[in-house]
Amino acid sequence: MTLLIPHRLPSAANERLHWRVKAKRTRAQRELVAIYIGGKRPPALPVVVTLTRIAPRALDGDNLQSAFKAMRDEVAKWLGVPDNNPSIRWEYGQRRGGVGEYAVSIVVGAA
Repeated sequence: MTLLIPHRLPSAANERLHWRVKAKRTRAQRELVAIYIGGKRPPALPVVVTLTRIAPRALDGDNLQSAFKAMRDEVAKWLGVPDNNPSIRWEYGQRRGGVGEYAVSIVVGAA
Protein backbone atom coordinates (compact mmCIF):
# COMPACT_ATOMS: atom_id res chain seq x y z
CA MET A 1 0.00 0.00 0.00
CA THR A 2 1.31 3.43 -0.92
CA LEU A 3 -0.09 6.77 0.23
CA LEU A 4 0.96 10.23 -0.90
CA ILE A 5 -0.36 12.85 1.50
CA PRO A 6 0.01 16.54 0.66
CA HIS A 7 1.30 17.91 3.95
CA ARG A 8 4.10 20.16 5.14
CA LEU A 9 5.95 18.16 7.79
CA PRO A 10 8.00 20.51 9.97
CA SER A 11 10.87 19.57 12.24
CA ALA A 12 9.24 19.27 15.65
CA ALA A 13 12.44 18.68 17.62
CA ASN A 14 13.77 22.23 17.49
CA GLU A 15 10.51 24.11 17.85
CA ARG A 16 9.63 25.77 21.11
CA LEU A 17 5.87 25.69 20.99
CA HIS A 18 3.24 25.84 23.69
CA TRP A 19 2.07 22.34 24.66
CA ARG A 20 -1.44 23.06 23.39
CA VAL A 21 -0.13 24.05 19.94
CA LYS A 22 1.98 20.87 19.81
CA ALA A 23 -1.00 18.75 20.85
CA LYS A 24 -3.17 20.34 18.16
CA ARG A 25 -0.54 19.65 15.49
CA THR A 26 -0.12 16.04 16.64
CA ARG A 27 -3.87 15.47 16.58
CA ALA A 28 -4.15 17.03 13.11
CA GLN A 29 -1.34 14.84 11.72
CA ARG A 30 -2.89 11.69 13.16
CA GLU A 31 -6.31 12.61 11.79
CA LEU A 32 -4.80 13.28 8.36
CA VAL A 33 -3.20 9.84 8.23
CA ALA A 34 -6.40 8.24 9.53
CA ILE A 35 -8.38 9.86 6.69
CA TYR A 36 -5.99 8.59 4.01
CA ILE A 37 -5.56 5.13 5.52
CA GLY A 38 -9.21 4.70 6.53
CA GLY A 39 -11.10 1.92 4.81
CA LYS A 40 -7.91 0.14 3.78
CA ARG A 41 -7.31 -3.30 5.21
CA PRO A 42 -4.04 -3.64 7.14
CA PRO A 43 -1.63 -6.30 5.86
CA ALA A 44 -0.48 -9.27 7.90
CA LEU A 45 2.60 -8.71 10.03
CA PRO A 46 5.59 -8.56 9.69
CA VAL A 47 5.75 -5.40 7.58
CA VAL A 48 8.16 -2.67 6.53
CA VAL A 49 6.81 0.86 6.80
CA THR A 50 8.72 3.53 4.88
CA LEU A 51 7.96 7.14 5.78
CA THR A 52 9.34 9.69 3.32
CA ARG A 53 9.27 13.47 3.68
CA ILE A 54 9.14 15.46 0.45
CA ALA A 55 10.22 19.09 0.84
CA PRO A 56 12.56 21.68 -0.69
CA ARG A 57 15.02 21.35 2.20
CA ALA A 58 16.24 18.29 4.07
CA LEU A 59 16.21 17.57 7.80
CA ASP A 60 18.96 15.75 9.67
CA GLY A 61 18.27 12.17 10.75
CA ASP A 62 17.02 12.66 14.29
CA ASN A 63 14.79 15.59 13.32
CA LEU A 64 13.39 13.55 10.44
CA GLN A 65 12.44 10.66 12.70
CA SER A 66 10.89 12.89 15.38
CA ALA A 67 8.88 14.79 12.74
CA PHE A 68 7.14 11.52 11.82
CA LYS A 69 6.20 10.51 15.40
CA ALA A 70 2.46 11.27 15.19
CA MET A 71 2.13 9.66 11.77
CA ARG A 72 4.08 6.61 12.92
CA ASP A 73 1.75 6.22 15.90
CA GLU A 74 -1.32 6.37 13.64
CA VAL A 75 0.07 3.78 11.20
CA ALA A 76 0.85 1.45 14.14
CA LYS A 77 -2.68 1.96 15.47
CA TRP A 78 -4.06 1.00 12.03
CA LEU A 79 -1.87 -2.13 12.07
CA GLY A 80 -3.28 -2.97 15.50
CA VAL A 81 0.00 -3.04 17.42
CA PRO A 82 2.17 -0.57 19.36
CA ASP A 83 4.78 1.30 17.32
CA ASN A 84 7.61 -0.54 19.09
CA ASN A 85 6.37 -3.97 17.98
CA PRO A 86 9.28 -5.96 16.50
CA SER A 87 7.05 -7.11 13.62
CA ILE A 88 7.24 -3.61 12.15
CA ARG A 89 10.47 -2.30 10.64
CA TRP A 90 10.37 1.48 10.34
CA GLU A 91 12.40 3.17 7.63
CA TYR A 92 12.72 6.91 7.10
CA GLY A 93 13.67 8.85 4.04
CA GLN A 94 13.40 12.19 2.39
CA ARG A 95 13.63 13.55 -1.08
CA ARG A 96 13.88 17.01 -2.45
CA GLY A 97 10.69 18.54 -3.76
CA GLY A 98 10.32 21.62 -5.90
CA VAL A 99 9.72 25.10 -4.56
CA GLY A 100 6.57 24.94 -2.46
CA GLU A 101 6.22 21.17 -2.90
CA TYR A 102 5.48 19.44 0.40
CA ALA A 103 4.17 15.92 0.90
CA VAL A 104 4.54 12.73 2.90
CA SER A 105 4.77 9.27 1.38
CA ILE A 106 3.81 6.24 3.44
CA VAL A 107 4.57 2.79 2.00
CA VAL A 108 3.53 -0.35 3.87
CA GLY A 109 4.82 -3.62 2.45
CA ALA A 110 5.58 -7.17 3.43
CA ALA A 111 8.85 -7.72 5.27
